Amino acid sequence: MSIGNPKQVLYEQFAQVGKAFGNAQRLELVEHLAQGARSVEALAAKLSLPVANVSQHLQAMRRAGLVTSERDGKFVNYRLADESVLAAFAALRAVAERHSAEVERVVRGYFDRRDDMEPVSRDELAARMDQGLVTVIDVRPPDEYALGHLPGAINVPLPDLEALADGFDEGREIVAYCRGPWCVMSFEAVARLRDRGFTARRLEDGLPEWKAAGLAVEAGAS
Repeated sequence: MSIGNPKQVLYEQFAQVGKAFGNAQRLELVEHLAQGARSVEALAAKLSLPVANVSQHLQAMRRAGLVTSERDGKFVNYRLADESVLAAFAALRAVAERHSAEVERVVRGYFDRRDDMEPVSRDELAARMDQGLVTVIDVRPPDEYALGHLPGAINVPLPDLEALADGFDEGREIVAYCRGPWCVMSFEAVARLRDRGFTARRLEDGLPEWKAAGLAVEAGAS
């Protein structure tokens, strides 16, 4: 079969992939699927959306090659096609962070108020974990923690932080992480811990980026 304008055909296909990313709820689905494979029903509960709406989004993402699916009994589980999808999401974030005035306004008005300190890099945290110098807390919900977490991380869901913080060593630095670099939960956790007198920082990103960097990950409940 002859192709009249191969570059045009390619660009049209690239545009279809870009279109699949062009929805805030689909980007949130990428963030959740980066934690691990999930059913349509589980994702609908995470986003507080009807199952039918989430299913439509996932089907559009599958047609664009962003996700794959497999049936498990009466459920259909979805996962990201591969790490390039997470990398594309990160590239979108980077462009917006550099050039969007609205992104800058939100970062300064919300995130910087809760934590304007330099976050801990993956390499720094890995080294400090090896030396036993830090307490690492995963503030995601237990089901996400069970899919995968940093080695030795303690699952401290944000709603339980106040109660569980009583058991932390006040002389030991705490590093919090969650779903990604702009995950609200880690910012909130750090702010609350500092209010209580703890030395606390957050990881520069989240579990998906840690895993994509080839660093060790554990699975299972706390």
